[in-house]
Amino acid sequence: MTESFEKAVEDVKVLKQKPDSGELSELYGLYKQATVGDVNIVRPGFFDLTGRAKWDAWQAKKGLSKDEAMVAYVNLVEKLKEKYGI
Repeated sequence: MTESFEKAVEDVKVLKQKPDSGELSELYGLYKQATVGDVNIVRPGFFDLTGRAKWDAWQAKKGLSKDEAMVAYVNLVEKLKEKYGI
């Protein structure tokens, strides 16, 4: 699974079009869950809107195992490759 996850991480960088903000948020949350596990930092302050959005995306994946998150990430990247091309 790790090989296909690493390939998906590289593939997402060369999509012909940047995914929308919802897709980017989903990718971020799954990536952090797959590589780190459950969120392990305090939610950023009120004025750090980007940091808060990233934290929320990661927090939404809480409880997924690293393997489950990797599988979901790979599946999402495959859908994005079909949608945007590579």
